[in-house]
Amino acid sequence: VQLVESGGGSVQAGGPLRLSCVASGYTYRRHCMGWFRQAPGKEREGVAYIDGDGSTTYAASVKGRATISKDNAKNTLYLQMNSLKPGDSGTYYCAYESGTTPDLCRRRGPGGYFGQGTQVTVS
Repeated sequence: VQLVESGGGSVQAGGPLRLSCVASGYTYRRHCMGWFRQAPGKEREGVAYIDGDGSTTYAASVKGRATISKDNAKNTLYLQMNSLKPGDSGTYYCAYESGTTPDLCRRRGPGGYFGQGTQVTVS
């Protein structure tokens, strides 16, 4: 499985941003995909997850400001974030795991493959 993120950059606080992740090499209907982020000096944290049936889960810090979605025809995962805050800055990683039950996906997100990350800076 290969995951390639894009869409990061420098944005002003209060603005929007959409991240994309093109995935290849996976075929399992039962899977979990998601976005994680890591700020300098901090642990990686889950931002949003989506399972094979389209059910979504959001971290409390982004709920109401973020939307995770995927286009199965394009094998692309998205993360739309609005009302960005400086605390949203960090490296954002796309992740994928096959065979994850919906409950596990909701509780801890994907734990298999990760992309290289895309940097987001909010100022």
